[in-house]
Amino acid sequence: MAQKKAAPFDPKMYLLHVRGGGATKEYRKKHTIFVQGSPADAVFYIEKGKVKLTVLSTRGKEAVVAILGSGDFFGEGCLAGQPLRMATATAITECSILRVKREAMMRMLRDEPSLSELFMSYLLSRNVRIEEDLVDQLFNSSEKRLARILLLLTRFGKDGQHEVVVPKISQETLAEMVGTTRSRVSSFMNKFRKLGFIEYNGDLQVHSSLMNIVLHD
Repeated sequence: MAQKKAAPFDPKMYLLHVRGGGATKEYRKKHTIFVQGSPADAVFYIEKGKVKLTVLSTRGKEAVVAILGSGDFFGEGCLAGQPLRMATATAITECSILRVKREAMMRMLRDEPSLSELFMSYLLSRNVRIEEDLVDQLFNSSEKRLARILLLLTRFGKDGQHEVVVPKISQETLAEMVGTTRSRVSSFMNKFRKLGFIEYNGDLQVHSSLMNIVLHD
């Protein structure tokens, strides 16, 4: 008789049900989860929705440093001794987010190898993403950077997933992420639509053919 295949590790269920684990909270769109400079005392896991991380400079200039989705962690800097939040986290869609206190998360990472492996894999992939973003800013045009960001928002290439519909994000936010003006983003978006790479039907739909912009020299 064939052995029953073990179910894949579910971080949500583990974090919720282990003694001293986390608690899930619902956030409305545009609701602030934590602010830059507040105490860093917990790690967050996105069960559903999208979250943006923004940094505010001493001169008052704001920059979007990440857009995260379901299955992503954030606020992990507290595990490395970060006393204060380096960024502000804001829900950009309706969200369900699991909050785990720093001490509980450290204990669970020690006690559960599957969680530790998943968390390490996430941190490594996040580090690769940051390096790619840096290269993108240094060497690629604004048009290519916008195309790449739209593909990332659909989670294109992540575990075979491809969410065609992009969450509603303003062109101002996209401009902040690209490092250009809203008018240029509008111009690029119109170009992508005319080429059939994206569609506007109430929602923004992104097709994998948009990759042609990223790959084109």
